[in-house]
Amino acid sequence: MTASVWMEGLGLVFQPSVLLFLCAGVLIGTAIGALPGLSATMGIAIMTPITFWFEPVDGFAMLMGLWNAAIFAGGISAILVNTPGTPASITQSFDGYALYRQGKGGLALGVNVIFSFLGGIISTICLILFADPIAKFTVSFGPAEYFMLALFGISMMIAVAGNDPLKGLVLGFAGILLSCVGLDPILSIPRFTFGSTNLLKGISFIPVMVGMFGIGEVLYQIFCRKRESEKAEMEARKVNLKLGRILPDRKKMLSLTPRCIIVSLFSTVIGAIPAAGGDIASIICWGNSKKVSKHAEEYGKGSVEGLAVSSSANNGVIGGAMTTMMTLGIPGDAVTAILIGSLTMYGMQPGIKMFTENAVFTSQIMILMVLANIAFLIFGLLTAKISAKVLNVAQPTVWVAVSILCVVGSYALNNSYYDVLIMFAAGLLGFLFKVFDFPTGPFVLGLLLGGMLESNLRRALVMSKGSYDIFVTRPVSCVLLIVVLLTFLVPVIKAVVKNKTSKRKEV
Repeated sequence: MTASVWMEGLGLVFQPSVLLFLCAGVLIGTAIGALPGLSATMGIAIMTPITFWFEPVDGFAMLMGLWNAAIFAGGISAILVNTPGTPASITQSFDGYALYRQGKGGLALGVNVIFSFLGGIISTICLILFADPIAKFTVSFGPAEYFMLALFGISMMIAVAGNDPLKGLVLGFAGILLSCVGLDPILSIPRFTFGSTNLLKGISFIPVMVGMFGIGEVLYQIFCRKRESEKAEMEARKVNLKLGRILPDRKKMLSLTPRCIIVSLFSTVIGAIPAAGGDIASIICWGNSKKVSKHAEEYGKGSVEGLAVSSSANNGVIGGAMTTMMTLGIPGDAVTAILIGSLTMYGMQPGIKMFTENAVFTSQIMILMVLANIAFLIFGLLTAKISAKVLNVAQPTVWVAVSILCVVGSYALNNSYYDVLIMFAAGLLGFLFKVFDFPTGPFVLGLLLGGMLESNLRRALVMSKGSYDIFVTRPVSCVLLIVVLLTFLVPVIKAVVKNKTSKRKEV
């Protein structure tokens, strides 16, 4: 696109009505993202019909503000109540909630908004500069590549398993088995439904996530509650929140930024792959960052670095998803699938025509994404202290509020009471996992990626007529296979080297 196109788009974006709709979208997105179960996809789906009454640039200003803010805001509830507001915020709960419990809630919320902004702005810059190359690369992905990507994500269950990899593997495979419930992805034959029509569509991921991280945490806190120490804990929490700083110091920012820039670039590539969203990106980035970190032992126990990586990865996928959608007309994730419908309603066809016939509007969308990141950065920093004080109430009040939000979020997904029952069942399971010290991350990871793993494995074998050569003869698939093998082998090699080193020291 030419300079004149960008200048025209810039002039149209900086109109009072456009900026007003953008700020409204950020406000709505923050509220939706912070509520457990009310995902960015749901928010976009709800608001899209309303935007048809507006001018296209006004409507998309609201949608861009909502989307970017909702992904960032998912980390708020992950940090404050250990319940991810969106699926992309799963790994933020690993370190964010631990930081909050340590009296560093303000810092955790500040890191969340700052590095969510970093991931989003870098991803948007990549969209502006490299839209065509990234899209051309990801369009070549077939079933073999998708299978390897899912396998790569599954391999992260070791990283999120904590100190007991065996328990993590067991629960990871249990999650994969649960993902098999429903219709067979190839033959459409019912599996493990026990005659129930509600199970034909499978086990929905969001109710499981909300129940396991929300209701499960509430039940566990009730189980471990000590009345005599609750008052002292509340006073300690008040002091911690009052004294906690929001912005990381200069040294911490300088140490975190290079790693998070790399994570943001990697997440952009993942986001450009259709069906690979922020949840997959955050898991992959968090797991690999832990492996190469000098402070790997802190991950999952309150690592600022781990939280920063997760935050960058979440918003980093947005620019990649938009790249695939705008240049090829292929949705990068569920949100961009809805946005394709929005563009169609406005009489625009996603694809190469977006950069020719609708070049000005395309430039407006990209500029709006930049402004949306700036808007939620300012809003998030200004309201971080307020967010941190929200839970400065008695524990029973918090438990009731979280439970209500979990029920509402689960029901709102499909307007189904069955999802609420699944949520409560997952909550009970999450409670038992915490009581008996089983990691919940691998289970959720297996459920999330199990369907993608199975369906693409079978499609790839159909294409190759049963030959497994397809996974090594296709360049991208072969590279991903090598990365997966290294993922499993590197920890083993490190353990062997560490064991030998310790034996030499003993001698």
